[in-house]
Formats: sequence, structure tokens, C-alpha cells
Amino acid sequence: MPESPAVPAARPTPSDPAELSAEDGKLVILARGARGRVGAVEGAAVRDQDGRTYAAASVALPSLTLTALQLAVASAVAAGASRLEAAVVVTEASTLDGAGHAAVRDLSADAPIHVAAPDGTVLGTVVE
Repeated sequence: MPESPAVPAARPTPSDPAELSAEDGKLVILARGARGRVGAVEGAAVRDQDGRTYAAASVALPSLTLTALQLAVASAVAAGASRLEAAVVVTEASTLDGAGHAAVRDLSADAPIHVAAPDGTVLGTVVE
């Protein structure tokens, strides 16, 4: 079995918030809903190349830990997505986790990743 690549430890810092399109605004709503439904630390949502959306909350079990963004990306891939158009993470942190960032970049080198506060205010956007 091939060795999986190391997950980057870097925590990308969002730049100034980008102006959200209506579709990206919907991702914020979905991510907030996923987070709030289970009282998770963070929620995330992604939109694939066909406009389908996937939302998820962070998972912290003794045997499995996933960021919300990792789970949203995994859900998209499991449904057949091959590219992402955009992603949103709703979190109390001021930076984007390295593992979630890497998961999005596995499918798209240029999809914006918007980081939003729990109240939905967009704090910044990661584009690299």
C-alpha cells in the first residue's frame, strides 16, 4: 500500500475577505447549519464542479478525527466530484487548518476557501 503524503502542518492565514457571490453565501449558511446542528467546533461546506453542495461538521471520536472541511471534501469525492468551485469553513479560529486546506487543494488549486466566524461574518479568504 503506498504511503499517504504528510498533511501540511501550516495553517494558512486568510487574506482580506473576498466579496461573496450568492452561491458562496449559501455555502456559509450550509456550514453554519452543519456546525450548529451538532454543536461542533467547526462546520464546512463545499460546492463541486456541477454546483452540488456538501456540508459537514468536525468529527472527534477516539478512533477518528476529521476537520469539517476534510469531511465535506470526502463527501463530495464519495458522490463523484472531481473538482471544487468553492469552500467555506465556519470556525472560531482565525486561521484555516492545514489538513482541510490540503483536502480542498487535492481537488482544486484555485478554489477560494472562505473562513467565517460562527455568526457568518466572513473573516477572510484563502486562495493559494
